[in-house]
Amino acid sequence: MVTFLSGGTGTPKLLEGSESVVSRAETTVVGNTGDDVELGGLLVCPDIDTVLFQQGDVLDRELWWGIADDTTATHDELHRLAESAGLDGGPRYLSDDRQTSGRDISRWRRFSGVAEFMLLGDRDRAVHVTRTGLLDEGKTLTETTRILADAFDSPTDVVPMSDDPVASIIHTPDGEMHFQEFWVARGGEPAVTDVEFRGASEARPSPAALDALTDEPVVIGPSNPVTSIGPMLAIDAIRDALESTTVVAVSPFVEDRAFSGPAAKLMEAVGYQPSTAGVAEAYPFVDALVLDDEDGTTLDRPTVRTDTKMDDAADAARVARAVSDALEVA
Repeated sequence: MVTFLSGGTGTPKLLEGSESVVSRAETTVVGNTGDDVELGGLLVCPDIDTVLFQQGDVLDRELWWGIADDTTATHDELHRLAESAGLDGGPRYLSDDRQTSGRDISRWRRFSGVAEFMLLGDRDRAVHVTRTGLLDEGKTLTETTRILADAFDSPTDVVPMSDDPVASIIHTPDGEMHFQEFWVARGGEPAVTDVEFRGASEARPSPAALDALTDEPVVIGPSNPVTSIGPMLAIDAIRDALESTTVVAVSPFVEDRAFSGPAAKLMEAVGYQPSTAGVAEAYPFVDALVLDDEDGTTLDRPTVRTDTKMDDAADAARVARAVSDALEVA
């Protein structure tokens, strides 16, 4: 049995090959929910959904989000309506008083659906409609996620880090914005001065997540340490659990070169070196790390090296075997 912490695309890519080491039925994935947004009244959980779609074998593996070959009729019509009505596009936050009122899922992450700034396919949207409806019926996010996992015939148990709302807020010289505005709408271009995980101090880990982190060894894939894994670490009980169990992490860097995404910019903004050394500093609870063959970083913990680039399932299986080796020496 192994538990994976998952956010972004790094850990899902590793999961592509993890069955060479542990069966999917013996795997739990704890998903980051700091990237979640409420868009047009629907709760969108990007990091959870990437794993659900992957486990259900419908993931768009070119983009690593959304459902393969999905249609976009509703999204296209939303933009046509906004353009015809002369409404501004781009992210349209709801007013301040509506950011924390209404549904319990509100937490400074609510956007109008007018000219929606995130591309939601039609089948993808059906997931968000179902999720939000189940939450409105009184189910927790954990219960809702497991219902959706069953609908996709997921062999892996997928659970959210928390049933409480947490929002990854990017601080820039021009003000605050949700991570999805920073990354999706603005392409990660704004300068970053800090990153805040709003709501984390009040959030509790979901019982299923805490059980998985307490009972099994934990693997952190090559995900962004700040916005993919950071929201989980910002919840005290999750961090405490990680300090008490065996943890292996795969570096998303080769020395000071990030594989993808805004990891380097965000790590620097929160005071870590944008490098493998910085990852080790951000993860003091990690017992062993998997580094790339070309990464000459010297660390104070056991390391296992392999080619950590993952372009397909064979690559992912190679990295998963290195993770297994790291668990042996951790």
